[in-house]
Amino acid sequence: MSYKAFLSHSKVSKEDQEFYDLKNKAAEYYRSNGVPRNIENVLNEMFWKKPDDIYGYLANYFSRLSYTPVISKITGREVFDASGLTAVQTEVYCIIRNEEKIVCSAVMSCPSDVPADGVAEPGEAFYNSSQQCLSITTALKWIREHLSPMLHGFNPTDQTNVDKLLSDFFMARYLEHKDTLNIKEEDELRNESVSESPPQATLTPAPAKDKKGGDKGKKGNSTEKPLPPAETPVPRLPGATVVGAISLAIAKTAAKLRGEPLYRFITSVSAPQAQSEMHLPVPMITILSCGKNSAGKLNLLKEVILMPSSSQRVREVIGMGLELQCEMRRVLIGSTYKAGPIGISDEGALQVGFERPEQALDLITEACANLELPLGSDLHLAINCAAHGLMDYSRGKYEVLSGCHKSPDELVDMYEGLINKYPAITSIIDPFRKEDVDQWEKLASVIGQSCCLIADAASNLYPRWSEAKPLPPGISRVIIRHQSDMTISELIQSIAEQKETMLDAGSGDTSIVDLAVGSGVSFLKLGGLRGGERMDKYNRLMAIEEELEQEGILGAREKKQPDLSETPEATVTL
Repeated sequence: MSYKAFLSHSKVSKEDQEFYDLKNKAAEYYRSNGVPRNIENVLNEMFWKKPDDIYGYLANYFSRLSYTPVISKITGREVFDASGLTAVQTEVYCIIRNEEKIVCSAVMSCPSDVPADGVAEPGEAFYNSSQQCLSITTALKWIREHLSPMLHGFNPTDQTNVDKLLSDFFMARYLEHKDTLNIKEEDELRNESVSESPPQATLTPAPAKDKKGGDKGKKGNSTEKPLPPAETPVPRLPGATVVGAISLAIAKTAAKLRGEPLYRFITSVSAPQAQSEMHLPVPMITILSCGKNSAGKLNLLKEVILMPSSSQRVREVIGMGLELQCEMRRVLIGSTYKAGPIGISDEGALQVGFERPEQALDLITEACANLELPLGSDLHLAINCAAHGLMDYSRGKYEVLSGCHKSPDELVDMYEGLINKYPAITSIIDPFRKEDVDQWEKLASVIGQSCCLIADAASNLYPRWSEAKPLPPGISRVIIRHQSDMTISELIQSIAEQKETMLDAGSGDTSIVDLAVGSGVSFLKLGGLRGGERMDKYNRLMAIEEELEQEGILGAREKKQPDLSETPEATVTL
């Protein structure tokens, strides 16, 4: 007689009946979730495979059957970045196999209005400090009160929808606060600083010389041309840093949960179709700095950058850069170069004080010749002038050397002379302010196809809410930066809209290297070969190269020559 039949003909206690009902419910629960079938399958598999770690095999088997992890909460805290500036760190928690676990975090620095020369007046320093404090406080409040509840239950691998939610939230906050006192005060302060001097400055064309060397137009035919005033900076919304930080943290979380490198996950977001091969960006190495922070008179060459154009491996390029810096130091110590103290710049490059730009370029040329490096063929140079930080608005001229000012037109002639004398220079970054439209166009026509113009501070590609403005004429490449209020999806979109991209790694961890590889940028500006943070990025690029090579999907780099007639290429900065 069955137990069920026995119960039907017997008197049973209430406890026994409840126990029997509970057993039936348990059996039905397990059957409906496929537990007996899955247990039978895994036991059969283990019997034939006989793994050494039985319970590890069981854990791996059942983990594949578990629910997809979802975001449970986002937390934030104030930290300091590598430059000692305040930053926001966000942490992503997920429910993984019924347990809440912290998965990944990301740090995003708050925007800083430190002047180009790195020196702020006491009042400016206090203002910047108060703005950063407000930005941090607002960001942490947004995380706690809005973003963490909004993202609760989201699949962290759904980057597109998560980024859309972040972007929509940011735009709603911007539209809500754009007319508030804080942003009005910021606009007013900056407008006052801009309006104090630029409108009064004028440019007086140099008198033309006749064939005998005499000046023409001495009777007053020359006319003064007003210096275009600097554009009003786009106001920053306090707290916006949290958008970029959360987006990056979630991307890192998704990659970790999927058990793949971050660059693989970024590739799946930017190009969902399978990739038969992947290309690494060409590393751009800053080898010399002679800008305003150097000890000499020269201000113009903030960075001299080594640009390999061959298919050399990353390790070879790094080794070449290290040898070149050592040789330059040796040449400086044992030669008659009239150079100031030798140090290391904020970019991690050799910082030397020179009197003229020719001294810096001669040093590099001599060092390359000593090492038999192919400067001008497989190796080229880019110079970052950062001219926006050299303008003396009271004079309407650029202070290219301490005490030596040149008008925008005179600067065109100076660049032309440098390019003719040093043909290894194939790129110039920010030779003028973006407002000097005539000089951008004139320089582009003078240098032709021999050199390309790159816009960094002179670009107008961001932010998304500002009115789109045309780039200065003649620009063939643009540096796109990963702004603190930019989601990963927006960064990928900005890169895709350009013909060719260059990414400036900036500050932060090695995630920027994975972003560069995964989004398909062409050039990666990593800075100099000094400093743990920068060398970590170089090492990460080498590691990715080795991984792709081992998998047989590392595509060969193509030598790229700028086509100045097409859409500007882009360089990205994180």
